[in-house]
Amino acid sequence: MSPRYFYRLVQAFIKRFKVIIFLGVILGIVSFLFLTFLLPDMISTKTRIGIVGRYTVDKLPEEISIKISGGLTKTDESGNVIPNIAKSWETLDGGKTWIFNLDKNITWQDGKAISSNEINYEFNDAIIEKPNSDQIKFILDSQFSAFPIILTKPLFKKGLLGIGEYKVKNISLTAGYIQNITLINSKKDKLTYKFYPTEDRLILGFKLGEIDVINKLQDISEFVNWKKINIDHDIGWNNFVGIFLNTENEKLKEKVIRQGLNYSINKAEMGERALGPISPFSWGYNPQVKPYEQDKEKIKEIKDIEIKLSTLPNLLKTAEKIAKDWQEAGIKTEIEVVTSVPVDYDAFLATVDIPKDPDQYSLWHSTQTTTNISRLASPRIDKLLEDGRTELDQETRKKIYLDFQRFLVEDVPAIFLYHPTFYTISRY
Repeated sequence: MSPRYFYRLVQAFIKRFKVIIFLGVILGIVSFLFLTFLLPDMISTKTRIGIVGRYTVDKLPEEISIKISGGLTKTDESGNVIPNIAKSWETLDGGKTWIFNLDKNITWQDGKAISSNEINYEFNDAIIEKPNSDQIKFILDSQFSAFPIILTKPLFKKGLLGIGEYKVKNISLTAGYIQNITLINSKKDKLTYKFYPTEDRLILGFKLGEIDVINKLQDISEFVNWKKINIDHDIGWNNFVGIFLNTENEKLKEKVIRQGLNYSINKAEMGERALGPISPFSWGYNPQVKPYEQDKEKIKEIKDIEIKLSTLPNLLKTAEKIAKDWQEAGIKTEIEVVTSVPVDYDAFLATVDIPKDPDQYSLWHSTQTTTNISRLASPRIDKLLEDGRTELDQETRKKIYLDFQRFLVEDVPAIFLYHPTFYTISRY
């Protein structure tokens, strides 16, 4: 077939079927636009989620930050540290100097390789060196065996670029605080987080239709009779609800008094029992501590004392149960509702986030005047906490933390009650 004959054949074909060809091209363009831009929006999800608190771009809540990015390390379900952006690490001087080697197969969300120059952790008690693009070194002021778990904090490149499933689509700020932030993934699913100053305002926002989901509610009495909503729940194994006792208070200085307060509470119907300050799924958990089941024979020492029980608003019902048990044991109890840790108190009821590592130096060591809420000053506890954060061998560390929990629970600077049930409220 000659080129001229082929050309005339094509020309005749186009002339005869030009309308069909034109419609086919138009249909192809429309199909391409539909599949590329409209269909993903039609099948993708759009969810508006409410969160309580004031947050800045530099301090995002963890439930958002972990969707966008990850840290040099991460943890498994038992709290063991495993590789993430860093493929390996080592310390050659007992935990004072740490060297991390980056995994070059992990890239930022813009597709570019991660360089040590972009690792932007900041620590007041550490010098950071970057020998090359694949390695980063941390030189600490003192030995700290749990340092790798600190580096689970998600990292970001400029513009909140991370390594996670979701990217930041847009963000709204007022006076430096986030009002709304929208995340989007490759399927075009969108998550919009809206921030509220209080839990009451959050619940009102749900009622007004401003949001579709509320996460981690402990009190759902507002929604018991609501229709067309889903109520899901899970146990906060990485949290505990407990009563911090002011060990400097004259009424509570004696251990026998604190133990009596513990024995007088019926914990059986409160939820999943928390025996101590460490998650039962942690590698350092001790299940054999004193359980302090209610025992009215062991509360004789606490007759005729008065206790003010300070509580956060969402734990008021729990506080009322505790007050009832204490009053039946002969303890005059007054409930005070507060919005933060009171400066002066007898007993303070709160929900606590359990650290990922068994190291709880900040919560219980006598030098930690800001975060040691019970004002505990125990040389034995101090020594165990100091040993635990300098020991590198995990089996040896485990033995240290088993003892730490046993002695802490025996001393009762806090009464460990239960692991909270967290509820998620969502619309159909």
